[in-house]
Amino acid sequence: MSKGLFHLIQNHMSRQLLETEQKALEINLDANVYGAFAEIGAGQEVARYFFQVGAAAGTIAKTMSAYDKLVSDDIYGPEVKGRYVCESRIYKMLDHEYNLMLRRLRNDRPETMLFSFADTIAAINYTRTIKGDGWLGLRFQLDPDGEPNDIILHVKMLDNDNHLQQQAVGILGVNMIYGCYRYHENPEELIVSLTDSLRGRIQIDMVRLSGPDFEDLDNRLICLWLIKHGLTDVAMFNRDKQPIHASEFLYRKHTMIVRGSFRPATVVNIDMIKESWDQFKNEETVDPRKSALLTEITWKNLQSATAAEGVDEKDFLDRADVLCTMGHTVVLSNCEQYVKLIDYLADYRIPSIGLVIGVQQLLTLINDKYYANLDGRLLAAFGEIFTRNTKFYVYPSLQEGSEELMTTENLPVPEGVTFLYQHLLKSKQIVDVEKFNADLLHIWSKEVLFMLQEDEEGWEELVPTKVASLIKEKCLFGFPLQQIEFSY
Repeated sequence: MSKGLFHLIQNHMSRQLLETEQKALEINLDANVYGAFAEIGAGQEVARYFFQVGAAAGTIAKTMSAYDKLVSDDIYGPEVKGRYVCESRIYKMLDHEYNLMLRRLRNDRPETMLFSFADTIAAINYTRTIKGDGWLGLRFQLDPDGEPNDIILHVKMLDNDNHLQQQAVGILGVNMIYGCYRYHENPEELIVSLTDSLRGRIQIDMVRLSGPDFEDLDNRLICLWLIKHGLTDVAMFNRDKQPIHASEFLYRKHTMIVRGSFRPATVVNIDMIKESWDQFKNEETVDPRKSALLTEITWKNLQSATAAEGVDEKDFLDRADVLCTMGHTVVLSNCEQYVKLIDYLADYRIPSIGLVIGVQQLLTLINDKYYANLDGRLLAAFGEIFTRNTKFYVYPSLQEGSEELMTTENLPVPEGVTFLYQHLLKSKQIVDVEKFNADLLHIWSKEVLFMLQEDEEGWEELVPTKVASLIKEKCLFGFPLQQIEFSY
């Protein structure tokens, strides 16, 4: 049994799983919950569940669908980019509908927790050029006298049928409303409950929770939970520590991704990021004005950092704090195989993808591909990652036990893949990072980690100044707390 499935089953055993209709009826019978539904794109899928189970008058104050774009613009205002299935649309819908609820009902229902639900969905079309995705949002009170909270999420639908996708949207919407009112005290449980009765039918690759009842929640943990419980393979957050979605900032942008452990980020990491980024932006095919740089931590790397089963959330947040302090957008992925990451990015029409990798990691990648495909699928296996718009930027290292530099030119690849490897070099799908500081190559993150945990002299010089200050201030990565407590 996989670890992900084990955690999923364990979580389900801790709470009673209800059918979608049971959830909708329970909310309908709750006299303290009352709100409005606004759904554009795929129809009235969420509201339909509440109508069908009966007692809908106990929950639904209003339901509407502005299917025509001109009508939608008249109600919620136009979208600058002309896109209607987007994050900004959801917030405009929530603002408009919730303010109407307050104006119309607050005085008459002083004891009621009001909400407004909204979704904007593009379901799969007849020609299959649209796969199906959308945004859902809920603005909800947990105290009739309190300020509301927001939950916003993005969903990718996996059913290959329009009717089934619409059904999935309905179930997801019910799960959202039920979870926010029943599981709000346990945000991780709330996140997991979103896919009740939907496993294998949707992916949720962004969730953001905000408001007075979630002030103590670090939303970066939501990204971790999405990966942990198999809701998605990729989640992202920005330098402001807020979850973001690729469709909102990567669409048609040249994108470079630097994978690492960042435990901690060292001066070598900084050199790798800076030099590869400069090289990427100077490529003839890359427009630096429309480019994005991402740093990536894989789930496997997080798992390998702890001896215990699972992932240490503090260790993850320590790395996240360092990267956010350095101003980076962070990708958390379950994409140990690069092909999964490339497939994920394909939806956003990225013209050029640059993947930064250490030379030792490149050797591991090539060996894994070679020895796993001795049955004749070698070309297909390499073709999956070395696509037309993908280039690997390889950072050198010192060969173990010597001062000799290892680069793409002297990489000891298996003899059976030499011809293919040389082709990738000549076609410049694998290139060396041209400028690098050779004086830094003796620095290894594991050694720096040991030094800072023991507070050995000199570790501060091996990490960026900002990072050293942050590690000391917050006692990250096991930096000795007593050093702070008694340094009067």
